[in-house]
Amino acid sequence: MTSRTHPVAPARPAPRGMTLVELLVVIIVFGVVVSAALSFMTQQNAAFTDGSNRLGALRNLRYAVGALETDLTTAGTNVARGQPAVVYAGDDVFAFTSDYTSNTPGDVSAVYVDPSAPSGLVAAPTTSITIPNAGWAWPDTTYYQSGINSPAELVVFWFAPDTATGRSDDYRLYRQVNNGSPELVARSLLKDGTKPFFQYNRKTFDNTGASFLTPIPDSLIPLRHSVKIHSSAADTGRYAVIDSIKTVRINVASYNLREADVGGAAEATLNRLVDLPNTGFGVLLTCGDEPILGTSITAVFEAQPDGEPAIRLNWSAATDEASGEGDVIRYVLWRSVNGAAWGDPMLSIPAGESLYTYLDTAVQGGTSVRYALAVQDCTPSLSSRTQSATVVVPVTP
Repeated sequence: MTSRTHPVAPARPAPRGMTLVELLVVIIVFGVVVSAALSFMTQQNAAFTDGSNRLGALRNLRYAVGALETDLTTAGTNVARGQPAVVYAGDDVFAFTSDYTSNTPGDVSAVYVDPSAPSGLVAAPTTSITIPNAGWAWPDTTYYQSGINSPAELVVFWFAPDTATGRSDDYRLYRQVNNGSPELVARSLLKDGTKPFFQYNRKTFDNTGASFLTPIPDSLIPLRHSVKIHSSAADTGRYAVIDSIKTVRINVASYNLREADVGGAAEATLNRLVDLPNTGFGVLLTCGDEPILGTSITAVFEAQPDGEPAIRLNWSAATDEASGEGDVIRYVLWRSVNGAAWGDPMLSIPAGESLYTYLDTAVQGGTSVRYALAVQDCTPSLSSRTQSATVVVPVTP
């Protein structure tokens, strides 16, 4: 029997391992990839955190400004006769009266009805209350409506430094009704640069009857309603500037609460102009004697930067504004061109300043212009007029 032999398979080479150089290259490449991934994730996390901080700051601002806007627009709602709508206007505190809350079911005059509201917080205060940040007490009289105490309570908003953080530039916003406990509205608030928290505008009118807003100068702030009875003969002139407030501008910034002790810059800022639809002057039937002007008006040619002609008018406060009856409401101006009759007034300017100036740009070269000035009280009646010298307007090239 013949035996067969099978071919022997060739031996497989032993598996080859990685050299040290190859291992080092792999480790380096892996390290570069991991480092890049970690760097990308760190950047994404920082961006997410930054966006979250900004969103949180903006939400905080919107809540604070929204609370202010909701309440400030009710100023002057259902106040009693003689009760002022705006009590105090400062750069960091604003106090007003409003029939904000009633605890009488079905009360249609109040802004809100809350049957559980304490009786001491749903009517005008009958004892003086020191207004925060003002160091001034109000009221000094009692206001009645139909023989009972006025339903319009005192509402105060103010900004106070936040001493609970490591920063020295942050504030809290508080709200208080009458002499109730202060309520914390928002914190982590900053000033918007050098702007005050509150700024004010008054409504003025031109000779056509059109109205426009005029900023109240910082030099007049704070304003307080120091006359007991609103719209009385004494509540005119410089005392009534506070009664002419028609809008409040809110300027505030915020940072994220998690950075309270870091001292970082503001994450967001917000500026809001709030209209006060229920504030303004009252109408009186009498205001005393005819107002005394007791001042003169000067008119001087003044070329504008663009070369167009203009005339600068200047005068000081009337006798009955700076002293006397103190019942001055506005100043009335007339303009006469080339000796024409005075006709209708060209402009009226609200009282409330110690010095007045107006730049008349509606003049033409080659004409002769003169002006007349009178003062008006709350009757309203006009004083006698005083006239300026005639100004010859040169012809511009």
